[in-house]
Amino acid sequence: MSEPKKLFIKTYGCQMNVYDSERMAEAMGAEGYVMTDAAENADMVLLNTCHIREKASEKLYSDLGRLRPLKQANPDLKIGVAGCVAQAEGAEIQRRMPLVDIVVGPQAYHRLPQMVRDGGSQVDTDFPAEDKFDHLPQRKAMRGPTAFLTVQEGCDKFCAFCVVPYTRGAEVSRPVDRILREARDLIARGVREITLLGQNVNGYHGEGEGGSWTLARLIRTLAEVDGLDRIRYTTSHPNDMDDDLIAAHGDVPQLMPYLHLPVQSGSDRILKAMNRKHTRDDYLRLIDRIRAVRQDILLSSDFIVGFPSETDEDFEDTMALVRAVGFGAAYSFKYSARSGTPAAERPEVMASVADSRLQALQALVLDQQRSAQHAMVGKEVNVLYEKAGRFPGQMVGKSDHLHAVHVDDPTGQISELVRVRVLASASNSLSAVRIS
Repeated sequence: MSEPKKLFIKTYGCQMNVYDSERMAEAMGAEGYVMTDAAENADMVLLNTCHIREKASEKLYSDLGRLRPLKQANPDLKIGVAGCVAQAEGAEIQRRMPLVDIVVGPQAYHRLPQMVRDGGSQVDTDFPAEDKFDHLPQRKAMRGPTAFLTVQEGCDKFCAFCVVPYTRGAEVSRPVDRILREARDLIARGVREITLLGQNVNGYHGEGEGGSWTLARLIRTLAEVDGLDRIRYTTSHPNDMDDDLIAAHGDVPQLMPYLHLPVQSGSDRILKAMNRKHTRDDYLRLIDRIRAVRQDILLSSDFIVGFPSETDEDFEDTMALVRAVGFGAAYSFKYSARSGTPAAERPEVMASVADSRLQALQALVLDQQRSAQHAMVGKEVNVLYEKAGRFPGQMVGKSDHLHAVHVDDPTGQISELVRVRVLASASNSLSAVRIS
């Protein structure tokens, strides 16, 4: 009996890409491939790229350069590039790096097995009419109690800095029955927490019983499924936080008190230049409404500093917004132009100025993050165990507020949802002891 072929996947970027990598691994698993954690051992290497982060293309080509010796040593090694950089650059990737056999976009990866079977150099960056999820195999047995579930893809917002509408396409929401079927299957396989994913997840408008469903209705229905203890969702746009979704944060116990709600800037002038279609005050009023229904909710956000034409006054508006809201976490980046986006044609802020602003913002956000964690010391929280810790008798999991928690619990088991008392706060985690 021949040895199974081995697949190595490197995933860049967001949770959407993590989910896509899992689905591609499952699709190739149906073709007889098994996963390996080392590219050197692989028969196929797949780089699943993200175009959001800074210098995404440069990182891809650097990684491809490191794969060249493997290809030279094993000409039968298949190398594929998937994801948003694949969608944006297409055949240019193979022109620059002939060692690449396959280039496949995020809406076409269900055709990856056929591309491998066909052999040769191939590029598929189409936006097919069929639903790719209908062509993917059933989810495999889960490795832990948490799972991502894509419910929506693409974006119609066209923020001036963002490539998602061009690489992921227009907003498409999956039908309700297919989401519920996949969720029930995950729960049957041991999953207790599901994170609903979408580039603009709170813009969900999938077809279900009685017509189009909102994300709030989907969450309320999922909460009725036996065995699902926790629900999260990401990433959201402030303009799509409707009344019912806000109310769900107070009404649905399974919906965790953590919300990632990107604002990008605290300056109305910059928000308008970004085409965000909301103002600073819109965002602050929205935060007040959310906290009115769930006082203990932990908020995180995204920020871009050094956006074209950003002044010191604009940046101070951002800092003032951060101080006003008080975030438990945030992801901040220096503006980096993306080819094909409107902002890419505008003069950039001097790099040294953008660097200085980023350092100041990150220092403020880090101080808020540590304050939020320190405020948990002495409190009782729920933790879902995901794995054993580094030390004997230790378990690791996430709290309701998405804090990483290390728990002293010699009898603890993966997938247990337990009550703990927080003893201390470290730089990026909490330590706790299980309550008898």
